[in-house]
Amino acid sequence: MSSPTAPHGASLYEAHKKVYPRAVTGRFRRLKWAVMGICLAFFYLMPLVRWDRGEGSPDQAILIDLAGQRVYLFGLEFWPQEIYFVTGVMVLAMLLLFLATALFGRVWCGYACPQTVWTDLFVMVERWIEGDRMERVRLDRAAWSWTKLRKKLAKHAIWLGIAVASGCAFVGWFADAPRLSHRLLHGTASMTDYGFVLLLTTTTYLLGGIAREQVCTYMCPWPRIQSALLDEHSRVVSYQAWRGEPRGKASDPTAGACVDCLACVQVCPTGIDIRDGHQLQCIDCSLCVDACDSVMRKLDRETGLIRWESFTGQTQRAAGLPAEWRPVRARTILYAALLLAVAGAMLTGLTLRQPYRMDVLHDRQPLFVALSGERLRNGYVVKLSNQTRSAQVFTLTVANHPEVVLAIAGEQDSAVHHIQLTADPDGQTVYHITAALPQSHMEGGTEPLIFVLSGAGRPDIRVSDHFFGPVWP
Repeated sequence: MSSPTAPHGASLYEAHKKVYPRAVTGRFRRLKWAVMGICLAFFYLMPLVRWDRGEGSPDQAILIDLAGQRVYLFGLEFWPQEIYFVTGVMVLAMLLLFLATALFGRVWCGYACPQTVWTDLFVMVERWIEGDRMERVRLDRAAWSWTKLRKKLAKHAIWLGIAVASGCAFVGWFADAPRLSHRLLHGTASMTDYGFVLLLTTTTYLLGGIAREQVCTYMCPWPRIQSALLDEHSRVVSYQAWRGEPRGKASDPTAGACVDCLACVQVCPTGIDIRDGHQLQCIDCSLCVDACDSVMRKLDRETGLIRWESFTGQTQRAAGLPAEWRPVRARTILYAALLLAVAGAMLTGLTLRQPYRMDVLHDRQPLFVALSGERLRNGYVVKLSNQTRSAQVFTLTVANHPEVVLAIAGEQDSAVHHIQLTADPDGQTVYHITAALPQSHMEGGTEPLIFVLSGAGRPDIRVSDHFFGPVWP
């Protein structure tokens, strides 16, 4: 398919221009280095941290065990039935991101987003091998030579090594990391393990080394969403046009503070000009702030020509008034309140969380069986979940119908109103039981039953179900 063209024949698609971010020093650059180091250390090293859970249990501090259907988080263990905790964590992360965006714009994108962290790492390697901005530009424009080939091969080899380490580390979150590393190195790992390592290696290499800022501009949906979360009081990286314009030489007394040195453009990882206003591509990394401040200090001028500022603050400064920031406002109060509510609900759930659980499912085939003596029998599947490391014995009764006769399928006893059930350690035990009830105790085609599981020194567990019988005309 041919690309669209303008009336005069020019293509409407602009060719991609490679971005060569220049090195910069300053407080925000140091902060980015610190955040990058913390994030990378957590990602690569956390799977190696051990946590003793006793014999027969994994000793990895954080482990998403898909095969064993468990999530281990230090002293906590979550089962598939507790997926609501995972949902709660995701909601918390979403609300925290909403709150951070309403306060500080795309601060997450600029400092802690995985794409930003790995891109920073890859650019650091590139700068170390090929030099700073102008050296890299000249190298790319130069004809192929042994020096250029050597530098390019070295850069991509290190990039590939980082990508492979990232793929292995990622898989290590889902399997015991030391054992997995041994299997990967000796060729005894499963094809699934190698497949995921290859997948993460490829994506890390392509996204962090090749695509870079294009991921933030074209692939990530967050820039399109954030506009709905910002308002005139959100602090973002802003150019103080009222002070910087008109641009001119430092020696020109009629010019503004901006000397049009392009330092802010050269250090930008997405290649934008912040002087054109806050744009979709801007990730609020603040490197342009460091670059501009360094120029202002060299010229013995006031810093802060590019700064973290809200639209309201800029308007106030332009009018000669002190800039005011309102972090407490309707949307931030709403986000904070929802954040506290969800966090409180999750904390309450964790506090009241029981290591035992009972699920009752009525057998539908047959729905009921008629017995002698005008009695009816229903079948149920009872699942006992035991999250402890030792077997537990429970007593099962029916609270609202003490006359119900219970029995384990295959061990019929016509006079037992309670049965003993043993829950196997760290697992789920399934029992098929029957419940018999005189037909005279039924008022209609169904009768509610409240099963009660007691024992193990814990509060009783109650589960409701129904007892079915014939419907008489």
